[in-house]
Amino acid sequence: MDKWQQKENPQDGFAAEEWVASMVLAQDENNDSLEGLSKLDGRNSEKELLKDLIDSYPIELLGTPHVRKYGKNTAVLVKILDSYSRLLLQVHPDRNYAKEVFGSEFGKTEAWYILGGRRISGEEPYVLLGFKPGMTRKRWSELFYKQDVQGMCDALHRFPVRAGDVFLVESGVPHAIGSGCFLIEIQEPSDFTLRVERKAPEGKILSDFECHQGAGFARMLECFHYDTYAREEILAKYYLKPHVIERQAGGVRKSLVSNKDTPFFSMDEVEVWHNFSSSQDDRFSVVVVLSGRGDLIWAGGSMPVRQGEELFLPAALREVVWKSEEEESLRIVRCFPPDHDP
Repeated sequence: MDKWQQKENPQDGFAAEEWVASMVLAQDENNDSLEGLSKLDGRNSEKELLKDLIDSYPIELLGTPHVRKYGKNTAVLVKILDSYSRLLLQVHPDRNYAKEVFGSEFGKTEAWYILGGRRISGEEPYVLLGFKPGMTRKRWSELFYKQDVQGMCDALHRFPVRAGDVFLVESGVPHAIGSGCFLIEIQEPSDFTLRVERKAPEGKILSDFECHQGAGFARMLECFHYDTYAREEILAKYYLKPHVIERQAGGVRKSLVSNKDTPFFSMDEVEVWHNFSSSQDDRFSVVVVLSGRGDLIWAGGSMPVRQGEELFLPAALREVVWKSEEEESLRIVRCFPPDHDP
C-alpha cells in the first residue's frame, strides 16, 4: 500500500487497512477515540473531519434525495486493504441481526475489487468464502469452541485471486481475506465484525469483545447464515464479472458492482486516455485514483489528481470531467451509496 501511495520509505506490516470517506467509528471496547473517522486535506492545509463538514453542509455534499432518505449519513464506507497475513475468519451481520443485537440500521454486506497481490511465504493471494456442503451450525460451533482453526478454514471455499477479480460478500456469509491481497472494499457503513478465532495468525490474542462485539459467543454464532454451496454455486452467486457500460472518445467506464448485484452500494471503474465526462446525478461519489495522473475539472475549478489519492465528490458538483496526461491513462474507481429512489 505504501508503494502504491508513493510514500517515501515504504513500510510493510500488519496495519494495512485504510478507511476512505468514513463517518463510521471503529468498534472499540472503550469507545473513547475518533478512530475510523476520515479527515479532509485542504483549506490551507488544515484538516477536519468529513463528518463535521457533512453535518454543516448535508444537501451540498450528499444531495437532497439522499438526505431525505438517509439523513446526514453517507450510507456507504470504502476501504483499501493490503493483507500481509490472512485476516481473521469472520462474519458480518445482516440488517435484522444488526438492528436487534447492535441497534444499528445498517448491516455489513461488502464487495471486494482485487487490485493486485503478492506471494507471502511462498503462498499466492487468495480469499476464503462461503460454507462447503455438509457444514451445520452444530458442527461449526464445535469447531469454534475447540478452536480448530484449520478445520474452520477447511470448511470454507478457497479461491486464488488476481487483479480485476470482484467478489460480493453478503452479510451472514463466513469469509476471510488471505495473505497478499491488495484490494478496494465497499460496504455498508458499520464496523460489526464477528470473529471466530481467539488468536490471530501473527500471534495476537483477541479479547472476548474483539470476537463477539458484545453480543456474547452464543449469539455470535447466530450471526452466520448456515447455507452451504458447491464451489461452482459460490462462483455463480458471488463472483461478479465487470463489463463496459459507457464509451466515450476519451475513455471507457466499466461496472464492477451494480444495484442489480446488491441494493446497498455500487462501484465502477473509469479509464481515461484523454477526456471523460461524468454525471453525478445529484448524488456524491467516493473516488480512488488507481493509477496515472491528470486533472479533475468542474464548473469553476480544477485540481490535479494522481495515483493513490482519495476524493469525496459532493453531489453539488453535478458534472465533472476527468483529463488524463498524454503519456499514460488515468484509472479511477468511483464508489456510490445505495440508490435513493423510493
